[in-house]
Amino acid sequence: MLQEFISSHGMVISGLILIIAYVFIASEKIQKSVVALVGASLTLLLGLLPFHGHFDSGLGEYIHGVFDYIEFEVIFLLIGMMILVHIASRSGVFKWMALELLKMTKGHPKLVLFTLAAFTAVASAFLDNVTTVVLMMPITFVIAKEFDIDPIPFLITEVLASNIGGTATLIGDPPNIIIGAKAGLSFMDFIVELAPIISVIFIVCISVLTFMFRKQLKATPEKMEHVANIDNSKTITDKWLMIRSVTTLLLVILGFVTHDLTGIPAYVFAVAGASFLLLFEKPKEIYQDVEWLTIFFFIGLFIIIGGFEANGGISFLANKLIEITNGSLNLATMLILWGSGILSGIIDNIPYTATMAPLISELINPANPGALIYEGGHSPLWWALSLGACLGGNLTIIGAAANVIVSETATSKGHPISFMRFMKYGALVTFISLALSSIYLFVRYLH
Repeated sequence: MLQEFISSHGMVISGLILIIAYVFIASEKIQKSVVALVGASLTLLLGLLPFHGHFDSGLGEYIHGVFDYIEFEVIFLLIGMMILVHIASRSGVFKWMALELLKMTKGHPKLVLFTLAAFTAVASAFLDNVTTVVLMMPITFVIAKEFDIDPIPFLITEVLASNIGGTATLIGDPPNIIIGAKAGLSFMDFIVELAPIISVIFIVCISVLTFMFRKQLKATPEKMEHVANIDNSKTITDKWLMIRSVTTLLLVILGFVTHDLTGIPAYVFAVAGASFLLLFEKPKEIYQDVEWLTIFFFIGLFIIIGGFEANGGISFLANKLIEITNGSLNLATMLILWGSGILSGIIDNIPYTATMAPLISELINPANPGALIYEGGHSPLWWALSLGACLGGNLTIIGAAANVIVSETATSKGHPISFMRFMKYGALVTFISLALSSIYLFVRYLH
């Protein structure tokens, strides 16, 4: 009796599990990986998702099992990059690079702000955003102390630059990893399609922030000279580790770039590079620093969304979106861009993207009546989702994990960043970013 009820109301039940999981993730009352795993357990216990994939002779089609819905490409790419970056950071190489760039500014505060932002943005394109801001914060506090000025303008600019820079590549931000796996997009696809507009967005936004912070970015000639001559000779703590890890990291990125030639997925290069570096380390120590909570969060989330998809929820939403947009690709693209930008500033952009990726896949499926087909290659809907979900993280202080980390660290150092103070800059940067993205998408794909 119960099984019949679940079978006939599967879409509603799986949809409720997804919505309730979202509410608990947003409230942060329970750690989000636990929420995801509880939701995944319920999905499987209620039989909303088959345990194993099988061919149904009655329907004449393959029925996907639970493991078909877990994007293992995303999981292994995340684990591989976490290990790589953690090992490389132990050598001090990222801190050394940041300080060398600072010395080039000759201690001018406005130039220091732009340099820190530029380094953060570029680093975030190849490392995850949280790792980047964690590496940058100690340097930022030292510089602010040397200048004898408030570190908050630097911290806010860095975290906004981090979310902007992370949008440019496949590995820069978790939403892009999800999109890449679902849409079959390579590392170079992201570079070619998104890096140009992200460069423009970065320059415009950082210029606006520099103007807004101009009164706080002043220092005496003595302070400027001191920053220009910071001793960077002892920053590298392990020369051979630096050489080994940086060479491996560059080879992994080269592997990402040559994907179209080799056909080898990005996660294979990431895991191979991580495996090589682990040969020289104590694996137990390194594994302890992998963000396993994030990994389990992804796995649980994929199962919850898989349950909703298997019960027709994604198809239902896709058809509704086609109805709302009246089959207009232009309207759907702008709706996804701005909707993603606003929602990602309020809720976690990872579960949002994990939900939207299969929805867009269904929207552009030629077998779907009224599908939003784009003849010029990869659908602009994917790029609208990427730009909206990643750039929308700048809207509020809870919009992205990097924002939360910076806020908590600044508060512990005696420099609290209030929700409204962050939003004063974040909302403006988000609006500029989405407006420029709209122009780019229209000119590049839709006109």
